[in-house]
Amino acid sequence: MTLTYRDGDPFPGVVGSTLADSIPAWPTAPRPAPDAPNVLLVVLDDVGFAQLGCFGSDLSTPTFDGLAARGLRYRSFHTTAMCSPTRACLLTGRNHHTCAIGGITDLAMGFPGYNGRIPKSCGFVAAVLRQAGWATFAVGKWHLAPSDEVHPGAPRDRWPLGQGFERYFGFIGAETNQYFPDLVIDNTPITFVPPAEYHLTEDLVDHAIGMVDDLRACDHEKPWMMYLAFGACHSPHQAPREWIDRYAGQFDDGWDAWRARTHARQLELGIVPPSTPASDRPSWVPDWETLTDEERRLYARMMEVFAGFLSHTDDQLGRLLAHLEANGELDNTLVIAVSDNGASAEGGPFGTFNENFIFNGLPHDFDATNARFDDLGGPNTYGHYPWGWAYAGNTPFKRWKRETHEGGIGDPLIVAWPGIADPGAVRRQYTHAIDIAATVLDACGVAMPATLDGVPQDPIAGRSILPSMLDATAAEHRETQYYEQFACRAIYHRGWKAVAFHSMGIVRYEESDDPNSPFAEDRWELYDVATDPAETNDLAAAEPERLRVLQDLWFREAGAYGALPLHSARAFAPGRPHAIPRRQRYEYRPGSVAVPEENAVDTKLRPHRITANVEIPTGGAEGVLLAQGGAFGGFSLYVHDGVAKYTYNFTGLDETTIAAPEPLGAGRHVVAVTSTPDGIAADVTLTIDGVEAASGRIERTALFRFALHGEGLCCGYDDGTPVSRDYSGFFPFTGTIDRVIVDVGGDAVVDAAAEERRAWLTQ
Repeated sequence: MTLTYRDGDPFPGVVGSTLADSIPAWPTAPRPAPDAPNVLLVVLDDVGFAQLGCFGSDLSTPTFDGLAARGLRYRSFHTTAMCSPTRACLLTGRNHHTCAIGGITDLAMGFPGYNGRIPKSCGFVAAVLRQAGWATFAVGKWHLAPSDEVHPGAPRDRWPLGQGFERYFGFIGAETNQYFPDLVIDNTPITFVPPAEYHLTEDLVDHAIGMVDDLRACDHEKPWMMYLAFGACHSPHQAPREWIDRYAGQFDDGWDAWRARTHARQLELGIVPPSTPASDRPSWVPDWETLTDEERRLYARMMEVFAGFLSHTDDQLGRLLAHLEANGELDNTLVIAVSDNGASAEGGPFGTFNENFIFNGLPHDFDATNARFDDLGGPNTYGHYPWGWAYAGNTPFKRWKRETHEGGIGDPLIVAWPGIADPGAVRRQYTHAIDIAATVLDACGVAMPATLDGVPQDPIAGRSILPSMLDATAAEHRETQYYEQFACRAIYHRGWKAVAFHSMGIVRYEESDDPNSPFAEDRWELYDVATDPAETNDLAAAEPERLRVLQDLWFREAGAYGALPLHSARAFAPGRPHAIPRRQRYEYRPGSVAVPEENAVDTKLRPHRITANVEIPTGGAEGVLLAQGGAFGGFSLYVHDGVAKYTYNFTGLDETTIAAPEPLGAGRHVVAVTSTPDGIAADVTLTIDGVEAASGRIERTALFRFALHGEGLCCGYDDGTPVSRDYSGFFPFTGTIDRVIVDVGGDAVVDAAAEERRAWLTQ
């Protein structure tokens, strides 16, 4: 038998019968060259092409501007138009459908390009560099694990540590409350009570600094790779008030004027080719001058919140870079900064104080948002600006996130690298997110292996942009790239782009938009994007043969990379078998980590009973028995001032509380709530020890989700924001909870009006 040691390699020494006739050999970890670079990959969320100062904005982003001044800006960098797919491209170098991430992981479908489980044949750059001797760190947003595998009992092979990172701190899902985040350390979800003045962005940078310092305390030379993915500027738009107030009055003249000024700066800076016109404002985005004074006041404030969020993030990144520079790390670090897609229009035409409205089929409510004007950006709102600011943030492009016109896929890219001969320049070469992984490996002198951790690897689709980083005249490295998102399609080939919009059903911009229309009837447009990057001159009628060739090329590329079948309606993984089988009885014990909504008992539109077995000590007790959700939607069964209560919070708009008439006495009690739905309403009865104590009616209940991510189901406390205004903080129960049982039986109640309100999810 052949003796092996490290990773199955043959043992190079000699094993004799005794130590005297044996020769030892020591397994050693791989050690990169002494000048091997560090890598810092910074990912912003929902930041449009025009929203950084160095890309033409008047928002204060001195850190990103400083990186651009000592590095390069790419004006033709492209993404997938959505967050999970772009992140898969960035970290693997493969196209998003190859990675099974055709859409965000939450909207998985039962097809290879869309099932939300990145195959191990798409190895992560982090895993390759770790095996080559780099330390690998991930900080911030992940959103690359299947949505049914983000709970505490889930397998971890698609969490960061399962994809090649050695340390992780951040949030696994799409978004989180910046003041009350749901956090994971390495592989462990934590119960976290934020201190006063807490903000997640600051915490992320603290941990990023700490990871590098921990490494250097033990190994002074080992290079590292860090993936730093901020929550900013995805909703909820939340920032310290001092940062928001710095922008007071700056956006009062509105998105049209802001877009015009930004476009002029882009031309002056060379961010777009000379004489590039800006695309026209679409009909569904209102002319700022037609808005009422009250509308202009509110919408300007919502942009101030976004701007403060971005500037605060820029400042925190600056703190990390200053730390690296002070420790002599920065000069040997490749810094790459990108956004994952164009600016987001998910706030709709009016914006909102609670972005979770969309998950229950509700239109955003101007009056409700305006009533919270003074709270915007703070912990009492979960906001998003109106889509007029997304249109402006993507200057000079058209459309936005989720769509394959340039407003969705054209994004800022900044690279800073010691070998750049012309710092501050703007590069023209066409670049895609898949090229970033290839560039990182190239800069580190490491190749993607044919086999990684025993799994044969799919070829990397990306190409290194290092040649163009070192030489402005370098040839184009990418001549073809396909796009698909929600059945919106595009193909780039040698300076030309064909693109087709298909309605997603979430919102109809025009009366003619129909998500059920045949894909063959979609209108394809044709642009010479080498000279017309803003897609202002549609040449489809003038060059039908070129368009036909590009359409055929799209189908060839889509078939090769797994983008078929076309489908625009994407709900939350419809038809997917639950990772944990559904049952009619759920039992929860006090103190366990919050259960994500995807995996918790689903009480929405179903008859159910919550039964808490508790013991009240002499002198009384208070606190939460069972809660799900938070201030922006959820329910809570709790004891307040000795009295058992049940509060239902409908999307932060309505709170209905049913309370027992008398406090609970010392001793053991069974506190129960029975809910019987009647359409979207429900009749609720509160019983104490089997005797009815109170009853009431909830006029509106959640149809689909309390929240997209975070604010899970908790026993014995309420994590994140409180469901009820009766209490604050975690409000832990001070008595004893034996267990809380939730019985849910029968099918969900079907109500025609309710179904119509959430129809966009299933069209």
